Amino acid sequence: MDRPRRRLEAPIGAATLLLGFDQPVRVSRAGRPPATLVSVFSGPTTTAAVGEHGGRLSGIEVLLMPWAGFTLFGTPQYELANRAVDPDELPHALGSRRAGGRLRSIGELSAALAALSDWADRFALLDDVFARWSEAGTPSSARVVRAWSELVRTGGAMPVRQLADEVGWSVRHLENRFREQIGLGPKAAARVLRLQRARRLLADGRGQAETAAACGFYDQAHLSGEFRAMTGCTPREFTAAHRLPDATPAADRMTGEATSLVLAAGRSAVFSKTGRVSTMQAVRPAS
Repeated sequence: MDRPRRRLEAPIGAATLLLGFDQPVRVSRAGRPPATLVSVFSGPTTTAAVGEHGGRLSGIEVLLMPWAGFTLFGTPQYELANRAVDPDELPHALGSRRAGGRLRSIGELSAALAALSDWADRFALLDDVFARWSEAGTPSSARVVRAWSELVRTGGAMPVRQLADEVGWSVRHLENRFREQIGLGPKAAARVLRLQRARRLLADGRGQAETAAACGFYDQAHLSGEFRAMTGCTPREFTAAHRLPDATPAADRMTGEATSLVLAAGRSAVFSKTGRVSTMQAVRPAS
């Protein structure tokens, strides 16, 4: 990639750790000042972001199960909601004795990955570091993991009270622990998962009315409102833009998911808002 690129990233049910090798990426989000960073951590979010780079970007993007950010960084994830932060500004156990490694920061890990010439070696290093880092990190609650899994299984359709009963907590306790370890409350997380499923169905050619009914929206207008709130565009605009020539499957962050839109260079944004181990959903080179 030798020309500047701008991508709109829709909310997904995952936390993101970008391990940048050299050039920075600029991340813009409604209501937040832009952040220009080489490596980036972002938890689950209910708003879209626009990522921009100057034409060259190299690194590895790791998509984590949402609760893995709490395990790796030990920071209440609600403090990081709808933010893009430098992961080395967060406390972590990467350089601790318990982690037992020579790499003491995300910056050092990124440099070590960049120095390797083979992707298999890079993934092997990541596997080793994440296994040790996870073991040394803050344990996540099995009930939070179970609650998240139930939301994913139902596509965000399980009511919060039923979810609390399922894991044996009160609604209030579930909401507090969920926000601490996931970053969003269960209701907000369910919204993200419903919209994620809706984007997938629309990308597969389903109609809006059929998609709204299948994903638990009240009606087509409810679906459209949620799309606007979380992506800044209508379902029709998102689906049409995702089918443009530049919007190749490689531009999406998750295999088989409609997550990203490549925005035309020099064009003002149409949109108003901008596994390899058990904790990972996917790992791929940044592009």
